[in-house]
Amino acid sequence: MINSTQVSYFTLAAYIDTGVSKYLYFMIVMALYFFIISTNLLLIVVICMNRSLHEPMYILLCSLFVNELYGSTGLFPFLLLQILSDFHTVSVPFCYLQIFCLYSYACVEFLNLAVMSYDRYLAICCPLQYNTRMTRNKIIVFIVVAWLYASVLCFLPLSMSLPSQLCGNIINKVYCDNYSIVKLACYNTINSIHGLIATFLIIFCPVTLILYTYMKILKICFSGSKQTRQKAVSTCTPHIASLLNLSCACFFEIVQRRFNLNNVPNMLQIFLSIYWLTCQPLFNPLVYGLNMSSIRNICKNLMFA
Repeated sequence: MINSTQVSYFTLAAYIDTGVSKYLYFMIVMALYFFIISTNLLLIVVICMNRSLHEPMYILLCSLFVNELYGSTGLFPFLLLQILSDFHTVSVPFCYLQIFCLYSYACVEFLNLAVMSYDRYLAICCPLQYNTRMTRNKIIVFIVVAWLYASVLCFLPLSMSLPSQLCGNIINKVYCDNYSIVKLACYNTINSIHGLIATFLIIFCPVTLILYTYMKILKICFSGSKQTRQKAVSTCTPHIASLLNLSCACFFEIVQRRFNLNNVPNMLQIFLSIYWLTCQPLFNPLVYGLNMSSIRNICKNLMFA
């Protein structure tokens, strides 16, 4: 007979006792969070306040930076509280709320990058049709659809795991994770299959669209002029770098969930589990803010005015 209990809270078992060093870790994480908030917020304000940047590509970048704030806020305040706490527990409702925030963040991130790749495809492969096929209103529709799609897609697996009867309450991570909760279920359910389907829809469908658009862009580059190749490299490099960073981060997270990594040092496991939630919000504002001359010049004028 399987012993089951009514779980009212989860225990996050990945935290280790660091003694007084926890205050140092707190300051490091706080500085990291402050840097993420300030850089992304600066770029959002720059894009919103300058009418010259009210173009499809920059509107998509603004949506990307807003999502970075959303995702980092779903993790960092919680992480800061847990670092200082002696008891690493979280209530069930808050745990599911955090799961929804983090999963929807990842989904919106991939969808945003997919729309940005389509925007680059039109700009490079169909420059004469770009202004009619990629208008400001269409971009807003794409962004709204991306957020609605992410919300529905991430809510469905959670709604299926909520009624599950649990035989434990220990999660071996530093934040809440739906797959860890599914593994605590007393009976074999189809929630794991639903999780795989959701992962496929969140990651592989947008990535497939991105790869398709870049195949088209490469075809044009090889058959086009040197100027076309230079334009493709300058506009697509930040996007490719962002996609590779996010894809590697999600790969680390999926591997860590699905395979036994008990032989891996605990600190490395923690780093790999939060990499996709820390490095991406840091990476995007630096890559786009420093690489795109229009944004970089306005930021310089603001800082040295």
